[in-house]
Amino acid sequence: MRRIMVVGCSGAGKSTFARRLGAALGLPVTHLDRLYWRPGWTPAPDAEFHAAQQEVTASDAWVIDGNYGSSMHLRLPRADTIVFLDYPRRVCLRRVLMRCLREYGQDKQAPGCPERLDLEFYSYVWRWPKHHRERTVRRIAEQGAHARRVVLTRPREAEEFLRRIG
Repeated sequence: MRRIMVVGCSGAGKSTFARRLGAALGLPVTHLDRLYWRPGWTPAPDAEFHAAQQEVTASDAWVIDGNYGSSMHLRLPRADTIVFLDYPRRVCLRRVLMRCLREYGQDKQAPGCPERLDLEFYSYVWRWPKHHRERTVRRIAEQGAHARRVVLTRPREAEEFLRRIG
């Protein structure tokens, strides 16, 4: 495991998992939210976002967390491992709501992007299993079939996986 993608619904804990996995394996970690979002929650231009990902994936070792389906084709061919945090929506929604309460007004996701109450985002999290999960699974099957695939369906499975790695 030298080039690892961590994917899953928002709120699954991709960033935390990726940090812990990177630390356990001694690999650099890249959070796609930090490449994508500009101050004021302004999206990066596609060309810049894609170039930044290509720069990261050109290296021999990395952990990248985030979905961003429209650019998975840049990461999937280079990944040797794909970790899918496939948690129930109630877990993910509870986690994003708790994050909002805990970090409201703080710039933890990306510089200049304070945590905020965002009903549209919560709706996206609730709809993710029905509207986005299958597309993610299909992309992984089509473009990441060569990679080791690890599907974790509960937070305790993720803890156990990290414990075995460490």
